[in-house]
Amino acid sequence: MPHPTILLNNGLAMPQLGLGVWRSAEGAETETAVASALDTGYRLIDTATIYRNEASVGRGIRASGIPREDLFVTTKLWNQDAREDRAREACLESLDRLGLDYLDLYLLHWPVPGKFLAAWEALEQLHAEGRLRAIGISNFLVHHLAVLLPRVQTTPAVNQIEFHPRLQSPALVRRCRELGIVVEAWSPIMRGKVDEVPEIVSLAQRLGRTPVQVTLRWQIQLGLVTIPKSANPDRIRANADIFDFELSEADMALMDSLDTNLRLGPDPDHFDF
Repeated sequence: MPHPTILLNNGLAMPQLGLGVWRSAEGAETETAVASALDTGYRLIDTATIYRNEASVGRGIRASGIPREDLFVTTKLWNQDAREDRAREACLESLDRLGLDYLDLYLLHWPVPGKFLAAWEALEQLHAEGRLRAIGISNFLVHHLAVLLPRVQTTPAVNQIEFHPRLQSPALVRRCRELGIVVEAWSPIMRGKVDEVPEIVSLAQRLGRTPVQVTLRWQIQLGLVTIPKSANPDRIRANADIFDFELSEADMALMDSLDTNLRLGPDPDHFDF
């Protein structure tokens, strides 16, 4: 079954479920993960310069035989490249490593202070040239949006943020929706720790599903894009087995109630890399 898509603010359709390859090793591990995902029906692959596996993602894509136009490939500008004002060069290098002529989505990986406006202008130019079908941001909070939006020509299509049952950032999600920015969840299953949340475990048992499947289904029904990371072909397939059931309003409310503002990754206001 084709995965559902969500329309970005420029009319581009983005799959709601994708494969994240953070910490997947360059070489066979990443290539196998990408191949497994594409064979299972995934069409969104999310990588980044700093993951150092773009070349393997590209090889996995080419080996799949799936037409390029049927895929949605995302990578990201690393912070040091933003600091050195080489956003354009870094993007072209990513394209070269991936072996692609264009990217479906290119993101500013973090809101580097004093640098993200200039980097965004470079992304706007690459978008105008057709190198990037959509441009977006990652780890931007409400106050970062307030700085960016009045000073740019193109509203970001996507904001990729840490989002999971224990970190739901309602004010940020609400503001993105007001602005027409799709929210994409990284670390959506809490690095596997949703298996340790009693309420999710109980709900999953009642539905005959896994806690991971329930969590991903909740995010799909919220209208988010979600990119669980796995290098295990069986888990990659299980993560996609979420389109033949629905959570009830009560189930959704239960999931919504689990927010404790628990951040597992770096704080976008206090990162030092």
